[in-house]
Amino acid sequence: MTDDAARFGNPRIPAELDYTTSHLFHLSAADPLTYDGGTLRQAHEDNFPILRGQEASIVLLTLQPGGIREPHWHPSAWELNVVTSGVATWTLLDVMGHSETFDQHTGDVVFAPQGSFHYFENKGDVEMDIVIIFNASTPEAKDDIGIGATISKVPPEVLSAIFGVPADTFTKFKKIDHSLLVLRRPQ
Repeated sequence: MTDDAARFGNPRIPAELDYTTSHLFHLSAADPLTYDGGTLRQAHEDNFPILRGQEASIVLLTLQPGGIREPHWHPSAWELNVVTSGVATWTLLDVMGHSETFDQHTGDVVFAPQGSFHYFENKGDVEMDIVIIFNASTPEAKDDIGIGATISKVPPEVLSAIFGVPADTFTKFKKIDHSLLVLRRPQ
């Protein structure tokens, strides 16, 4: 390794890098994905081409009071989360089996490792804003495995064996075929 490589790190320049597009993306002006419980805006390789091959994207997520980021995990990305207003109440289970529940306040940073099961919610009475940085350039919905779709794919008999309740308990569950991303706590 040359002295410069040791000093500055891997000088990798992705072949996909598109220097013909702007380096500026107006995240707060992007069309939001709107859910019952909040909104999600993201800069990713499909709408911000300069991110192609960069292994980076960013989300601006707003959760209304009672809003929940669906319990989920990312098979190919970690994330860094910074609350910019409000409080996020987190639960995180990492790949080593460590579980943690905590409140994230304005300015706090939370790291969710790749493959960790996690979610957060807004238990407050004002909107909560969080900025999320991923080490993947794909849209959020393409690197997200939600608990709703996961449980919908498991046979009721297997869920019965796991939870120790009758299988028909699970046959009554709504079937979900995609990640919900954002939802709201029932009133």
